Amino acid sequence: MQYKTTRSFFCFVVILISCAADCSAVMLRKTNAAPGNAEPEIVHFPSGSVTLGGLVYKPNGAGPFRALLYNHGSAPGMLNNQAFAVLGPLFVRHGWVFFAPYRRGQGLSQSAGEYVGSQIAAAEKKGGVAAGAATMIRLLRTSQLDDQLAALRWLKKQPYVRLNSIGVAGNSFGGIETILGAEHAHFCAAVDASGAAQSWSEAPALQTLLIEAVQHSNAPILFFQAENDYDLAPSRVLSKAMNDAGKISVVKIYPRYATWAGEGHSFAYRGSAVWGDDVFRFLNRYCPAPSN
Repeated sequence: MQYKTTRSFFCFVVILISCAADCSAVMLRKTNAAPGNAEPEIVHFPSGSVTLGGLVYKPNGAGPFRALLYNHGSAPGMLNNQAFAVLGPLFVRHGWVFFAPYRRGQGLSQSAGEYVGSQIAAAEKKGGVAAGAATMIRLLRTSQLDDQLAALRWLKKQPYVRLNSIGVAGNSFGGIETILGAEHAHFCAAVDASGAAQSWSEAPALQTLLIEAVQHSNAPILFFQAENDYDLAPSRVLSKAMNDAGKISVVKIYPRYATWAGEGHSFAYRGSAVWGDDVFRFLNRYCPAPSN
């Protein structure tokens, strides 16, 4: 998730409204839907001088399994567990390890640094929208990216993970991080769900950053959104930029999800019954499955 009003990207009201119906899902919860661990394992790993936390959903058995590193959105606290509780069991059912690391200042990594939304909001309050956008880009390229790459290093050390079959995905703010991760690391495939949909039109520098990133991507990228998301330009522009650069990309725009734009934005995880087949078909094509 990210924040936006008609004049600014970052507004806590959007988060509170879009999450109100699901706040009972904030805490870790059990699920019996997957042929793996019924409850995610909480893990900790270093990122520079700080220690971060994350959740691992794992199929039964020793593996090695294909793995997906999932970049969460910018919702505060533990609210991103809503997405993890849906997506973790889904990926386990398909035989994947699902790793959801929390970047500094959020969720299980709350004590590792200042919350990214607070930093952006403070910059915007002091210097306006342009200052907020500049702070967002700086954090995306530094501490936020560092945390994602630290999570990847941890994941590669796990004996149950198939090293040449690690993919990356993310929603909203995490979709932006997914693109940057695909530029700086070597994933087998990447899936960007609604990345930059709330900040694209008001942050030209972010557009430049992401266009350059996809042109240098080390992985094929699937972009997807619901038709009633905040802005469809990110998926369309970035996919075209990749294709023009000779990179592999696919863009999927699905029918409207629910009613308002916030619900369309949440399609990134709530709409898995719709996008699931397309996402797994894409991942299966580029991420080798273990041989029998």
